[in-house]
Amino acid sequence: MNLQTKIKLTQQSQNLIDYNSNLLLLGSCFVENIGKKLDHFKFNKLQNPLGILFNPKVIETLVFNAVNQKEYREEDVFFHNEQWHCFEAHSRLSNTSKENLLRDLNTAIQLTNQQIQKTTHIVITLGTAWIYNALETGKTVANCHKVPQEQFRREKMTVNAICKSLNHTVALVRRVNKNASMVFTVSPVRHLKDGFVENTLSKAHLITALHQIINHDEGLYYFPSYEIMMDELRDYRFYAEDMVHPNQVAINYIWEKFRDVWVSKDALQTMMEVDAIQKRLQHKPFNSKSEAHQKFLQNLDMKIKRLQSQYPQIYF
Repeated sequence: MNLQTKIKLTQQSQNLIDYNSNLLLLGSCFVENIGKKLDHFKFNKLQNPLGILFNPKVIETLVFNAVNQKEYREEDVFFHNEQWHCFEAHSRLSNTSKENLLRDLNTAIQLTNQQIQKTTHIVITLGTAWIYNALETGKTVANCHKVPQEQFRREKMTVNAICKSLNHTVALVRRVNKNASMVFTVSPVRHLKDGFVENTLSKAHLITALHQIINHDEGLYYFPSYEIMMDELRDYRFYAEDMVHPNQVAINYIWEKFRDVWVSKDALQTMMEVDAIQKRLQHKPFNSKSEAHQKFLQNLDMKIKRLQSQYPQIYF
C-alpha cells in the first residue's frame, strides 16, 4: 500500500552543483535551511548578506544595489528603540552604532557584487507576495523593525508586478554574469499572520509568476519545495511546535530532494567524507590525553589535509 503521493523530480540542468561551484542564496527561510546543509558539507556560498528577505521586491532591490555598488550613507539608516536600522536589511544587521551598521551594509553590498559576478548558481526563495511600503518614501521595506504599522501601506503584489520584479532581477544578474543557473523556489513556511486565505493567495501569485518567467528563459529553474511540504509531507508531525515552520525531519527530507536534483554525483563522495569529518570533530573523548585519542586526532588531521589538498577552499 502506498501511503504517500510523491512529486516526480528530474535533473533539469547540466550545470550541477559540485565543490567547484559558487552559490548565492537569497530569500526567506528555505535558503536559511538549505544554507545550513551547504555549510555542513562545506560548499562555497554567500547566504542572505542583508538577512532574510521575504518578497520579490526587496530581493530585486538588493541585487540592484549590489550590481550598481550602492554606498549606504547616513540618510539610509534611522534610529529606533535604541538601535540603528536600515529598511532594506533584516533586523539581524541592526546595531547600536550607526557607523558599524553602515560598515556592515556596505560590506554586504560589496560581497554580494563580487559573488554575483562569479557565482555558478543563484537560489532565490520567495516567501510572500505581501509587501509593506513606507508612506514617507513609498519604498518597499525588507523589515519594519517594529516601527508603528500606521507608517506603512500593506499591499499584495499582483502576478504582473511579481513577474516584472523577477525579470528585472534576472536581467541585473545577466548583465554581469550570463552563465549562472538561477533556481527559484517558494518557501513552504505559511505566513498565517496574513490570514489563511491571504497566505494561499499570496503563494498562488508567487507560483504563477515564477512559472511565467521560467518558461521564457533556459537558465531559470523551479524547485518545488512548497509542493513537497504541502503534498508529500502533509502531516503536522513534519512541522515544528509553531505548526508553521518545517521541523528538522522535513528540512532533511526536502534537502535530500534538492541534493538529488541539483548536486552532482561526483560531489556525493566528497560530501560523505566531509560529513564523516564533521561528525568526528564533534567527538568528545573520555580522556583527551589518552594515546587512543591522540591517534584519533592524528588520523582526523590526515583526513582533513588530504581533503584540503584536493579542495583548498574547504576549512573546518
